[in-house]
Amino acid sequence: MSTSVRAVIRQKGISLVELIMFIVIVGLAMTGILSVMNVTSKASADPMLRKQAIAIGESLLEEIELQAFTFCLPSDANASSATSTAGCTGGAANSEDVLPASARVSNAAGTPRIANNVADYHTLDLPTTIYDISGNAVGTTGYTAKVLISQVGAAVFGLPAANNNDALQIDVTVKDPAANTILLTGYRLRYAPRAVP
Repeated sequence: MSTSVRAVIRQKGISLVELIMFIVIVGLAMTGILSVMNVTSKASADPMLRKQAIAIGESLLEEIELQAFTFCLPSDANASSATSTAGCTGGAANSEDVLPASARVSNAAGTPRIANNVADYHTLDLPTTIYDISGNAVGTTGYTAKVLISQVGAAVFGLPAANNNDALQIDVTVKDPAANTILLTGYRLRYAPRAVP
């Protein structure tokens, strides 16, 4: 056989060394891919925790924003007619313009959260089990929530200083079991002061 024919025969197929190198390289690549997938699947519970924390925060923020925000407490006889805090039956004592030092609503099992106004939620702390507005547990454990309300009419909306209390900023902070914190902020304006929901 001539030399050129032998060279052609030698070039067909792969050698045992090439096959072993291919198997080693593919094996290392598969190991890397599987380890990345393992890490990803271990962390896949985090989006669920985040979504639940956001759902808790959104529901609490909506509950607060839907409360009355009149010049007087909604229980005041002049709540629907007062055009300023001076028009409240009980005077400044029944005014909506002063945020309470502590929350007037609670997070108690089986007890509906009865609020007369947005300010009732100021400094509300939900440290363990979170209950909905009707007092039913929402079915999540390890979540905490806190509410802070600030008067921001002058700072955020450019209202005159005298009308600073006509706009409230509502900050709801929710912490999930993995200690990740979600902050949701909403605003409530006294755009229809004599409207009682």
